[in-house]
Formats: sequence, C-alpha cells, structure tokens
Amino acid sequence: MAALQARGLIFPSSSSSSHGYQRVRALLRVPVDLGTLGVSLPKLPQIAKRQEGRISLGELDKIDADSSRSPAPAMADELVLSKMYAVLEAIADRAEMHAIIGEQRNNWNHLFTSSVNSITLAASLMAGVASISAAGDPLAFKVSSAILFAAAAGIMMITSKIQPSQLAEEQRNATRLWRQLGRSIETSLGHRFPTDRDVSEAVEKMLALEKAYPLPLVPGMLEKFPAVVEPTRWWPKIQPKRSLATHAGNGWSKDLEEEMKGALRVLKVKDEEEYIKLSNLALNVNKALATAGPLLACAAAMSSGLIGSPALGPLPAFVSVVGGVLAATVNTLEHGGQVGMVFELFRNSAGFYRRLQEEIESNLEEEEADRRENGEVFEMKIALQLGRSVSELRELAAYASPSREDEDIKECAGKLF
Repeated sequence: MAALQARGLIFPSSSSSSHGYQRVRALLRVPVDLGTLGVSLPKLPQIAKRQEGRISLGELDKIDADSSRSPAPAMADELVLSKMYAVLEAIADRAEMHAIIGEQRNNWNHLFTSSVNSITLAASLMAGVASISAAGDPLAFKVSSAILFAAAAGIMMITSKIQPSQLAEEQRNATRLWRQLGRSIETSLGHRFPTDRDVSEAVEKMLALEKAYPLPLVPGMLEKFPAVVEPTRWWPKIQPKRSLATHAGNGWSKDLEEEMKGALRVLKVKDEEEYIKLSNLALNVNKALATAGPLLACAAAMSSGLIGSPALGPLPAFVSVVGGVLAATVNTLEHGGQVGMVFELFRNSAGFYRRLQEEIESNLEEEEADRRENGEVFEMKIALQLGRSVSELRELAAYASPSREDEDIKECAGKLF
C-alpha cells in the first residue's frame, strides 16, 4: 500500500495531469522506479536506498502515513512536482533555442569571413587592372573597385561590432549550462520529492542564465569590447546544499576546512587572475584587428578613385592593391582565427573558477557543519571539477600553505583548462 500511495503522488489520477506527466517524462527520460510498480517488499530495519539513488523505502512509508492523515500534503506535493516539471520543460526549450541560434551565428562567421575576403580581393584585382594604361578607359574598373572596397569596409565594421565567432561561443556555452541545469534537477528528482525552495532556486538559476547569455542581438547583446574585463557570471548567490548528516561533523573536519582554504587561495591568486590576463590580451588583439581592417579597406576605396591621376602617379594603385590585400589578411586573422571566440572562452573560464570560489566560500562561511553540504561529497566534487583526484587536491592544499607567499604560487588549481 505504501508503494501504491506514493505512486499516486507522482502519477496524478486525472487524465490531463497523467498526459502532462507522460509528456515531460518522455522529454527528460526520467527512469521508472521499481517502488512505484506496487511490488510488496519487506520492511528493512534501516532505511534502504533503492537502486540509482531513488526515494528510500522508509521515506515511502512516511509519505504513506502522512497522506493517510490528510489529503492536503499529497496535493501540495503534486503541485510542487508539477511546477518542477514545468521548469524542466522551459529549461529543455531554452537549451534547444540556444543550440539552434549558436549554429546560426557560427554560420554567420564563416559566411561573413569568406564573403568579405572575396569582395576585397576582387576589388584589389580591379584596382590593379585600372592602373594598366593598356586597358583603355579605367573608369569602370575604378568605380567598381571603390564600390567593392566601400562595401567591404561596411561589412567589416558590422562584423567587428557584433563579433559572430564570439556570439557563437556564447550560445555554445549557454547550451551546455542549460543542459547541465536540467540534468542537476533530474538528479535531485531521482533522490527525493522537490520542495518549494527547490522550485525557487531552479527559477533563480534560469533567470541568472538568461541574463548572462541573452538570445537577442538588439537589444541586450553583451558588450564585445568591455572597458573592464570581468569573469562571466551565470549563477545566482550560492547557498550551501544541506545534506542529511550521516555522522557527527557531516563529513567535515579541521583538516578538510584547511584543505578547502588552500584550494580557494590558489583559485583566487592563480587560476582566475591567469584567465583575466589572457582575456585582456585577447581583447586588445581583437580591438587592434577590428580597427585596422575597416581602416585599410577605406584607404583602399579612396585610393582606387584616384587611380590615373598624373599628380600622384602609381601611388593610388599601389595603396589600393596592397591595402585591399592587407584588409583581407586582417579580416582572416580576426574572424577566421575567431579571436572574439577566444576572448569569450577565457572570460568563461575565469567565471568557472569564480563560481568554484563562491561555492567553497559559501560552505566555509556556514559555521554549523550540519547545515553544509556533506564534506566528503563536497571534497570529491571540487576535486573532479578541477580535474584532480582527492589526493591531488590535498597535495594542492599543502602546496598553498599559509607560509608560502602569493607570488611564490606557480601551480594552477585547475587541470582541465
């Protein structure tokens, strides 16, 4: 009976609710629980967790007892579960939207790069032909060359402003983060029923992601040449994930706290600062290329109109041809080399390490260990996110001992990138 009543909480009796659940479940591929099939299982002396980390048998009995007293808790659980599945539907939709737009903007980058290079080189060829006296009246070639150079300069200014390669990287990262958020919610649903706090936190994370990676170009596009480079922030204020304390201290000890402080110090001193420096370097290179390309194309356009002038001789033709070739080269370096994407990649990496810092700080600032995330789980999670084993994380903490000056720290905490 306990299993059957728990099943009633997850699978609503009404036809519309049942169809809605089946649609969401098909979208998210939530695995079916053996406990929901009505199989009679003996009670165990302790709470026995089911396979794949699902709701325990003891929790099902508790739900049975609570729901038998009053139908209100069952209705409340059903409402919260419906809200969470509505959030999951929205997350899946956002991930698909960002994936589609990311592919579109990646195509923009390739099309703009090849088109501008073709236009610029064709204009340079016409300028060279116009400079040959044997070609007769060069007016048609001069006008055509000037028009093509002007068009190339205009397109270069637009692409330098919006940075298609950077736009594509924003959407790629947004797609990954939306899918990651959906998977984390699915995992939590596999362990327990959601609460109102879970729904609120999921909505806050959605809003933070939407703000960090907007979909539209105008208005709302992220600044491509910021005056001050800051790590990308796609998360709200981090609260420690409370876990059921299995023993005294909830897996935390003085040594573990010192280990987390050491890792936190390296993240601040080395990893984040390193990627901020690289971001500034990529930004300065991108600024120079974004300015040089249109200027060279404009100079070539003006010079092509002066080809054949007796006072200037061969100089206009030289400036037109060489300027056009240089403009095509700069455009290839900027957009073919995807310098904007590199800048966004470095900024996102700095944001990744900033988020790890805040996650560690939020747990250390909580004085009561029972209100923190389980220490052993948290240690393993931080180590994996840094691309290290737990033993390597402990070695890193020993390396960043308080006796060592910040300038002497040469090793980065992260090994993934």
